[in-house]
Amino acid sequence: MERPSSFAEVPHAQPIAVFQLTADFRVDPHPSKVNLGVGAFRTEDGLPWVLPVVAKTEAQLARELEESTLDHEYLPVIGHPEFTRLATQLSLGEASPGLQSGRAAGVQVIGGTGALRIGAEFLRRWWNPELGGKCPVYFSEPTWGNHLSTFRDAGFTDLRKYRYWDEACRRLALTELLEDLESAPEKSVVLLHACAHNPTGTDPTGPQWLQILDVVKRRNLFPFFDSAYQGFASGKLDEDAAAIRLFESHGLELLCAQSFSKNFGLYNERVGNLVIVARDSAALACIKSQIVLLVRAMWSNPPSHGARIVATVLGDPVLRKEWSSSGLSYPGEACVPDGKWAHQHVCSQFTQPQLCCRVYPRCSHNYLGMRVVHHDYGFQPL
Repeated sequence: MERPSSFAEVPHAQPIAVFQLTADFRVDPHPSKVNLGVGAFRTEDGLPWVLPVVAKTEAQLARELEESTLDHEYLPVIGHPEFTRLATQLSLGEASPGLQSGRAAGVQVIGGTGALRIGAEFLRRWWNPELGGKCPVYFSEPTWGNHLSTFRDAGFTDLRKYRYWDEACRRLALTELLEDLESAPEKSVVLLHACAHNPTGTDPTGPQWLQILDVVKRRNLFPFFDSAYQGFASGKLDEDAAAIRLFESHGLELLCAQSFSKNFGLYNERVGNLVIVARDSAALACIKSQIVLLVRAMWSNPPSHGARIVATVLGDPVLRKEWSSSGLSYPGEACVPDGKWAHQHVCSQFTQPQLCCRVYPRCSHNYLGMRVVHHDYGFQPL
């Protein structure tokens, strides 16, 4: 008799909802199907769309490879130097006090998720060492589905929620949000969405961010921003980084998980940057030294192709202008100030009009509250 597998008792995990949704969409033969799951640039035929500035840059890099001016040497553990410099500057701004005083920097990581994981691993070890993984971490309710999993797998066990969405009024629940952060134990970690909150699409206003900042600073909470959609919420890069810059300008140490999957359309290149703002340059050097050890044990060195694309575009004034003026608003409908295109387009796809609700004027998510019906693939609120 053949001996059973040593892993015979391993349970079969549930499929990841968003990827299962895409798989279901692909095999559905219906001619009018619409996928409202993953937020990604698509052509009119529903195929992946490559930003022209990205295609142009890749062609340039290919020529450099043919001319032997480019190679496949390992990058430093903390990544492509120009990429991390320019990406961090994009997040914090050219006038960043941290960058100007040498107490802010970036580390290249594997997408935004890699930034969250490395940041979480670092914080578990060094932010509140007496509690370690028992340090409370606060997430908005609702939040992106991978946030809790990433921190849980990094060793955090006390995962809490702060109220964010007022379902009845369909708006930010600011009073409840502030109450929950006020009651958070000192030195808790709080995960904040820099812009285009996922999944509601509703962000605090400038004055509301000031109120959140006041609580975070007074309660000695550690702010960890997730910036996956810079340029998509308002169509303006600086405006979408305003919350991060506000916290930095008030002297707070912080981390920011920065992703270029969406705003460069580099989904499968996994281009990410972990922005670090420390109290002083000496602290920054120590933080980076510890993160080097974490990266070395996880993926050793980051990939170069996507980082080279982003660094080339951000470092060239002509390419950067092309990207910021066209890449963030393709196809002229991806980011509409009043949300009318999104509302009309989504509503036109539904065979049951009552399922369509008001779309908030943010371009990346908009909390539609959909169920999967007929051949329209969308999510019921998590």
